Amino acid sequence: MPEQDSMTIPQLARELRVSRTTVWRKVRKGQIRVHLVGRRYVIPAREVDIATGRELSPERKDWIKAAVNRAVREYGPVLKRLSHE
Repeated sequence: MPEQDSMTIPQLARELRVSRTTVWRKVRKGQIRVHLVGRRYVIPAREVDIATGRELSPERKDWIKAAVNRAVREYGPVLKRLSHE
């Protein structure tokens, strides 16, 4: 995809290869943020990157950090022993 500042709902649906209805559902749930420009809803470039997986959302980063910390806490001693063998 060429560098763009933003996308419309139909453009993002084509990019993700899903229906416009699917994108609208994500907008209504707050998973994708949009701005109203004139009579059109526009998705900012950063939101496009998050929706397409090119960038992680802050919530997703927090979830990954918590999962890594939990794994280290639960399996740290075992991982240390395995690394010395």
